[in-house]
Amino acid sequence: MEREVKIRGLMMDPVTNMPVVVLKAVQGPGTLPIWVGIYEANAIALEIEKVQTPRPMTHDLLKNVLLGLDVRVNKVVVSDLKDETFYALIWMERGGEIISMDSRPSDALALALRLDCPIYVEERVFKSSQNAGAGTEKSSNEELKRWLESLNDEDLGRYKM
Repeated sequence: MEREVKIRGLMMDPVTNMPVVVLKAVQGPGTLPIWVGIYEANAIALEIEKVQTPRPMTHDLLKNVLLGLDVRVNKVVVSDLKDETFYALIWMERGGEIISMDSRPSDALALALRLDCPIYVEERVFKSSQNAGAGTEKSSNEELKRWLESLNDEDLGRYKM
């Protein structure tokens, strides 16, 4: 089962100094932090802030190619979590044919923002992320999730990239 999410924020993890995209379930509880690379975070941040670049960035190019080929992106789904690595699928339609394409979540999210399409997370990914880690690491993971859920807009602005 998929749950719709929105990007709640993009921030720097104060411990690892790595960018984190925070996804929040539209209905009900559920927050999912996904650590991404600095370049991918920049691509997401540019679109969140609606910054126009003088030349198309990679995700803008991909958007233009898809639109030029008359491909509609229906949704992106964070579909799996294996060995602390998230996986995503981009669901597309062209001429009545629906196809899915494997993607890194950061690329799928950057594209979803540009195409204004819905973002989903598989329920099992929420559950897997809650069960990730063991011992102290699991405790830290739960503390991080509680902290992320408690952030307000002012907090997210303070940590923004």
